[in-house]
Amino acid sequence: MKSDIEIQKDVMDQLMWEPILNAAEIGVAVKHGIVTLTGTVDNFAKKIAAEMAVRKVAGVKAVAEEILVGISPEFKKTDTEIAEAVLHALKWNISVPDGTVRVKVEDGYVSLEGEVVWDFQRIAAKKAVEQLIGVKAVYNFITLKPVVTPSNIKHKIAAALERSATIDAGKIIVEVSGDKVTLSGKVRSFAAQEDAIAAAWSAPGVNQVDNKLELEEVVFAW
Repeated sequence: MKSDIEIQKDVMDQLMWEPILNAAEIGVAVKHGIVTLTGTVDNFAKKIAAEMAVRKVAGVKAVAEEILVGISPEFKKTDTEIAEAVLHALKWNISVPDGTVRVKVEDGYVSLEGEVVWDFQRIAAKKAVEQLIGVKAVYNFITLKPVVTPSNIKHKIAAALERSATIDAGKIIVEVSGDKVTLSGKVRSFAAQEDAIAAAWSAPGVNQVDNKLELEEVVFAW
């Protein structure tokens, strides 16, 4: 089992490994496997990249992301310019159905609203705009409106878990109630937990995923 000091070192090394990041801008604190990131970066893309980098590190149980975005003057955009860029990005994204997402921009903060059928469409909408110049944060309020709820949804999720290289499917319990999926059991890492949740969201008809998965205590042999 990794100590907090070991996890902190690994997280800092991972941040240095990411080309987009300046690790000196980001503070890292670890307590009981929970990583807290602080500091200020000059664009939202770096904020997201830092969070994703930490999720790759073994031993991390959760991430508290408190990084601030301070847009430098050279990248400053008006809300109108940002809104136009957001609408353009959504229009040209093949995963986002045309006309399904409404956009609001206030002081660089982008809110997305509307309804889509699949969770990947909701994720795609957010990813399409989070790296645009001038964006400080993206709030994704898009909801799901599944066309159907298949009766074999549990089987589809179980099959997806079996196909995953990071997940021990035999240790995960899948329960389905209507359009809600509950995951419980054990996973080896934070990344495996996220992969299991993503697999559940990928099933047709899912509108809610309740994560009750627990991280196994990994013993490292030196």
